[in-house]
Amino acid sequence: MHPQIEVGVLGATGMVGQHFVRFLEGHAWFKITWLGASDRSSGRKYRDATSWRLDGVMPASVADLAVEESKPGHAPKIVFSAMDASFATEIEQAFARAGHVVVSNSKNHRMEADVPLLVPEVNADHLRLIPIQQRKRGWTGQIATNPNCSTVVLTMALGPLKPFGIRRVVVTTLQAISGAGYPGVASMDINANVIPFIGGEEEKMQQEAQKILGDFAGDHIRPLDAKVSAHCNRVPVADGHTATISVEFSSKPGKDDLLEAFAGFRTLPQQRHLPSAPPQPVIYMQDVDRPQPRRDAARENGMACFVGRLRECPVFDYKFVALGHNTVRGAAGAAVLNAELMFTEGLLD
Repeated sequence: MHPQIEVGVLGATGMVGQHFVRFLEGHAWFKITWLGASDRSSGRKYRDATSWRLDGVMPASVADLAVEESKPGHAPKIVFSAMDASFATEIEQAFARAGHVVVSNSKNHRMEADVPLLVPEVNADHLRLIPIQQRKRGWTGQIATNPNCSTVVLTMALGPLKPFGIRRVVVTTLQAISGAGYPGVASMDINANVIPFIGGEEEKMQQEAQKILGDFAGDHIRPLDAKVSAHCNRVPVADGHTATISVEFSSKPGKDDLLEAFAGFRTLPQQRHLPSAPPQPVIYMQDVDRPQPRRDAARENGMACFVGRLRECPVFDYKFVALGHNTVRGAAGAAVLNAELMFTEGLLD
């Protein structure tokens, strides 16, 4: 049994903040007791400060909480950050300086050398950066981040295959409109259309994947020694990012070796039975037309990565399809799982 741990949400009134609120409802370990937003929302009840955009109704447990300005002071030690990138750097650092544990979905600190960029099944050991971060910056608190929503799909799919020596990767994404937030992409642009550009997305995927799949080297992360090329597209799908992936390996595994790696992939989150961890983080689907966003993205509470269509590639070694829920495993759920791992590592004390 674990005691209920009080947590807060920065940027609670926005779309990502709402996803945090919904994902944390009824959580086994964490209880929302504080909500932060802009000064124009400060002092208002959450129900009055928020235009609820998600399915269903606002959780009753938070509806009457008073929203506070996003400043350290009254917030609990652990805060999840859904801050907009234009404000996140200063606000998250202020909380870390004040002794808070900031578990962030924002992009601002992901590529900083002393900040863990976590996919718990893939690189849990990168949390060893936290003491280095605190010494370097003189913080009593800390910042840990989760990746971009499309990078999560790519790295979860590649994580089981890392032992085969990843050399080159080409990935093309088909990304859901929910990834653009609210109001997001104009309906006249996305209906019956594909938009072959998402600002900054390709660079994030390429750089973040090399950091996540890299190795902890004593006081820094040594990036994965592989080339990663990404093509990112917005498509008229509500939820779920699909990625088609081609990979070249140094050890030249057989197809059965890859299938066995997918099937046997279990790491710390599963071994420790973390509340948000899917029992099987990467699920291979045998049907030739799967995975599909509408049918598969929300399975396993939106926390698993689904792969399929593994076949030989005439240019690289193998190619396959991967799918993940972009607002759950790619955002709020990812950060909550990070915090669960951090709790079991003693980093939330």
